[in-house]
Amino acid sequence: MAIEHDYFGLLSSGPDGSIFWSETVELGDQSVTVDLTAPDQDDVSADALDIAASLISGLENVDATSRRGMLSEVDDRTSEVTEYILQQQEAYGDELEDVLVDVSGDAAVDIIRSLRLMSMTILADEHGGSEPFAVLEYALDAATTDDVLLVNLGSDGSVQSVMSAD
Repeated sequence: MAIEHDYFGLLSSGPDGSIFWSETVELGDQSVTVDLTAPDQDDVSADALDIAASLISGLENVDATSRRGMLSEVDDRTSEVTEYILQQQEAYGDELEDVLVDVSGDAAVDIIRSLRLMSMTILADEHGGSEPFAVLEYALDAATTDDVLLVNLGSDGSVQSVMSAD
């Protein structure tokens, strides 16, 4: 079986009924891998695909929302965003300014501003549920993908949570 959508085209399902779509999207000077996946095509609605398409088309706005979500957690000393920032400051030491795109003097803001959006995974079967609909992966250095922040979005595009994946 297959699902047809204006944006994604024909989404064929595998022998187990799962669907997978992948493309590289340009965001400024970055290439972002975007994947759409679902374990069972029967759990994917046309609305879910429409929302997924709008997230991809509006990736710049989605990125801005995600970064605002990260910034909102900076004041919480126990947040994973704060822990990530401290880890990056320790790891880079005096060379931190060399990897930042802008140096304002506020290390937390500068690090979040300098993160590269590596990928966005859309879990199309989670539309309308409590689990993340999209997961955005950020890293300060594209070569070291061990230290990343994951921003989980609901199907309404709001930030559900930010967590590290170390």
